[in-house]
Amino acid sequence: MNTQLLVTTSTSLEGYKISQQLGLVRGITVRSRSIAGNFAGGFMAIFGGKSTIYTELCEKAREEAYELMMDHAQKIGANAVINMRYDANEVMQGMTEVLAYGTAVVVEKA
Repeated sequence: MNTQLLVTTSTSLEGYKISQQLGLVRGITVRSRSIAGNFAGGFMAIFGGKSTIYTELCEKAREEAYELMMDHAQKIGANAVINMRYDANEVMQGMTEVLAYGTAVVVEKA
């Protein structure tokens, strides 16, 4: 993992002053379910309960998109990302893109 960057879903960081706005940063990943995962997920859908297979897949996709976004922010000189969000869309049947994005900034202690 990269060096620690501050991240918030807010438009500001309490206790910090934004000294420079560097622009949009993003990380994107596309994930697909395996045949075994689809079978197990379908089985869970029939009988109900928590689908740990899909939960793990979603968590891994979000984590990867987040790390890519953080790498992007670090490469352009940011030490924080504000207004961070996730978005997900189905690209095709069984394939989902996950996007992590926010505004890269340089902050200083207030």
